[in-house]
Amino acid sequence: MTTQETAQRPALRSQRLNQITHEPHSRLDALVKAHAPFETQANFARFVVAQYLFQSELASLYNDARLTAVVPDLPARCRAEAAKADLADLDTEVPAAVSGALFNPSKAQALGWLFVSEGSKLGAAFLIKRAIGLGLSETFGARHLGEPAGGRAEGWKSFVKTLDGLQLSAQEEAELDKGAIEAFNRFTLLLEQAYAVTAEPV
Repeated sequence: MTTQETAQRPALRSQRLNQITHEPHSRLDALVKAHAPFETQANFARFVVAQYLFQSELASLYNDARLTAVVPDLPARCRAEAAKADLADLDTEVPAAVSGALFNPSKAQALGWLFVSEGSKLGAAFLIKRAIGLGLSETFGARHLGEPAGGRAEGWKSFVKTLDGLQLSAQEEAELDKGAIEAFNRFTLLLEQAYAVTAEPV
């Protein structure tokens, strides 16, 4: 292996995941901006619909015994109920499930999905500031963007440290990568669907 190849290969698993998900992550960011969720509360409500759908699909992973054995505080990290409460605050109906949700993933694949979900909490630090401009807060309408107990940075560092320290086979590494990319693609699909809903006439 050349020195250049060694330099280009991320030393940590989390760094590799960030690298391989750069493209779908950038595509998702562009889509979010295109839908301007922070222009009006109605626009933001559609964003929360997508967040709720995504988090509710992952609720079973946050309570999966195989995964809580790896990350003990996982159940407390789930944001599905917070997003559901936000929908109520915004007078928005809880959406029906969208077909194609993740089903029975391997442990490594599931960890890839959780990597994306947990990582999004860092970006939520910026989003909550925008939501406050709409008259929302961590206790009304934007709960799912609120700071987790213990802080965003500490929660993320703890999760990443655990993930980077796991012993995984080559197949599990591939499943982990697959899960992370799938998670970005799934949220992108849910976001598109949330904004495709025809607004009811006033």
